[in-house]
Amino acid sequence: MGFFLKFLKRRKPTAASGGADEEKGRDSSVEEGKGWFVKRFKWDEIKDSTKGFSRLIGQGGFSNVYLAKLSGSTLGAVKIHVGNDRLNQVFKRELDILTRLRHDNIVKFLGYCDDQEEGAMVFEYVPNGNLQEKLHGNGRELLSWKTRMSIAFQLAEAIEYLHDKCSLHIVHGDIKASNILLDERFNCKLCDFGSAKMGFSSTVVPPRTKQIMVGSPGYTDPLYLRTGIASKKNDVYSLGVIILELVTGMEAFCPERGQLLTTMVAPKLREVVEGGGGAAETVAGMVDPRLGSEFDLEEAKAMLLIVDLCLQQSPKVRPSAAEIMQTMKDEIGSFNSRLSPPAKDCRC
Repeated sequence: MGFFLKFLKRRKPTAASGGADEEKGRDSSVEEGKGWFVKRFKWDEIKDSTKGFSRLIGQGGFSNVYLAKLSGSTLGAVKIHVGNDRLNQVFKRELDILTRLRHDNIVKFLGYCDDQEEGAMVFEYVPNGNLQEKLHGNGRELLSWKTRMSIAFQLAEAIEYLHDKCSLHIVHGDIKASNILLDERFNCKLCDFGSAKMGFSSTVVPPRTKQIMVGSPGYTDPLYLRTGIASKKNDVYSLGVIILELVTGMEAFCPERGQLLTTMVAPKLREVVEGGGGAAETVAGMVDPRLGSEFDLEEAKAMLLIVDLCLQQSPKVRPSAAEIMQTMKDEIGSFNSRLSPPAKDCRC
């Protein structure tokens, strides 16, 4: 199978529109974002909408997420940040980034509250859990091969939007299965921009201070762990791990064994890249066995070759998100007929 990365012709993003001025006129608490509007909530509104923070639906290292009932019957998810000086800076940075984002495969940001020590962010409620739960949870709902390929493509599209289509380029910095929400149609919704960095105009940009970050086990670029230097190619590495999880059905990090998925499959992945008579059998053996024969062998091979490129030690030889998208389109011809309508890109 010919496998050549092609550059995706850059499309000019369009600004968000539609009823913004009318909405602003109705509610003075609605503030202008970068082409659309977000609402600035009062703390009492946050408290009432969550019924006193009574239903916890998510939890992170420095935040809790609660189910909220917004206007009418609309449900939302309210993220409450624990307050201290350092985390307040994180809150402000994430808020600045979120007000610039508008993409169908990024969780929709609806508003915020900053009049208390604990900052609050309000998002759309995504009802189908996250990819970590769907692939590796107790129920272990079996995602079809078609759905897995759709999630991979949509995630690559979201990352390309962040890297190339925002006026101030954004590196997410914490792409992992638990940060990929799924809606009722299993469309990808990337979330949690607490580790994101903004303003990347080149491939690799050194930070002001060399501080080594811990990252998420199994997903974080080893070079970033060693140097603390952030890059768009950090996200590309993480995307490769996600694709590998989708193909194999295995977790990125196995705490019981203390092993990384990338290390466990490295020999077989090398066999796939080198080709040879047994390559097809190797590919078939790497696919999630729960799928049985319900997958496309050539698509699986194409995805594993993308994984190999994403996981290269040198960031310079890793493809961009745009190149990955184009390769998926070229090598997996059924994408156009089975994916949801293309996400609408809007200028940041």
